Amino acid sequence: MSVLLSASNWPLEWPLVAVVVTALLYLHGGRLSATASTTAKRWRGVAFYAGLVSIVLAVDSPVDAYADRLFWAHMVQHVVLMMVAPPLLLIGRPWPRLSRPLPLDVRRPLARAVLAGPALAPLRSALRRLAAPFPSFVLFSSTLVAWHIPALYDLTLRDGIVHDAEHALFFSTALLFWVHLLPGATVRPRLSDGARVAYGTAALLVSWALAVVLGLAPEPAYGAYAALAHRPGGLSALDDQQIAAGVMWVPGSIPYCVVLLVAAFKWLDPKSAAERRRTMTIAN
Repeated sequence: MSVLLSASNWPLEWPLVAVVVTALLYLHGGRLSATASTTAKRWRGVAFYAGLVSIVLAVDSPVDAYADRLFWAHMVQHVVLMMVAPPLLLIGRPWPRLSRPLPLDVRRPLARAVLAGPALAPLRSALRRLAAPFPSFVLFSSTLVAWHIPALYDLTLRDGIVHDAEHALFFSTALLFWVHLLPGATVRPRLSDGARVAYGTAALLVSWALAVVLGLAPEPAYGAYAALAHRPGGLSALDDQQIAAGVMWVPGSIPYCVVLLVAAFKWLDPKSAAERRRTMTIAN
């Protein structure tokens, strides 16, 4: 309990400031919406705020304070930043609500510059390519695996800037990836329900493979943790690593499994498929 209440473990740093500003913009944007509040909109808001809270818990709480002494605490950060916060934020459909509080004479020129301005055309073109399903999967999976290579992982524990860069890449590539698993997160889903099942299953297998490698390793993989003379709870370095592997294997799999079960149900349920075809026919 003293750990949770210690002010030093709840630092007032820039991630917390960014989360608070984002939450206020989202709240004000919802109040300015021209459409009435519905149960679906309220649940989207709950998901978005839960995503923001999860970010704070990952990078601005005792979890972060212990990340350089406990591998499993560091793994909790990674799971939250890649498998928990991004899907929750995307379910909240934040883009219109976050921009709505801006003055109209700021919002319109900014939207034109970002969406159609010639200066940003190369960046938009590159982002469209990277945001396609296959590049997004490759970026997400390779980022997960690459940062768990011992040399890079140990570097994040020695250098705060590298550590922040690691987390930024985890989060940004996860946003690109989860867009394709959550059909409501984009106006024009690029994957069918069956393709989403395959897409998500492939990513799940990558994380499982990494968890198996870490969990079955005969010795600690990371020198920075192995060199510690003492770890909270009296864990050995190998026990700590095996718990971290369990964090990735079990809690890290839950968001995948929930989304995959929903996608598989829609894909395999004939009534649901027929209803979707009927809706598309009416819309056309």
